[in-house]
Amino acid sequence: MAFTSVEKVQIRKYCGYMAFGSTPIPNFAWRYSVNYGDLEFRISNMSSDEEDQVRSVFLTNLILLEADIPATRDNIDTAQAAVWYRNKNELRERWAIYDDWRRRLCDFIGCECGPALVKRGLRIVA
Repeated sequence: MAFTSVEKVQIRKYCGYMAFGSTPIPNFAWRYSVNYGDLEFRISNMSSDEEDQVRSVFLTNLILLEADIPATRDNIDTAQAAVWYRNKNELRERWAIYDDWRRRLCDFIGCECGPALVKRGLRIVA
């Protein structure tokens, strides 16, 4: 069974690619990049077993991990309550786990991470 349109949107987002849009126009140059084309080819041509892995392992967990990030706001206002102490690194740690799972999805699919998932800063290519 092929991925639904919603699942493809989720895969693109979790792999770090921007919104696809409904009309191909020249201003979306990223849409025609080799890496993006590779992702689209791979998600359109997976075996049913591979699709099941993406659905059951990656999408299921990534949806939960993504929902956990805004939930950190519930504890952000408490520095200390009785013996409970807020983990000041919770938000950063949740982002790190979430991004790690996103990279694992890219690795499983066999595509490069998209621009939104690539670490910012200098990168030396030899």
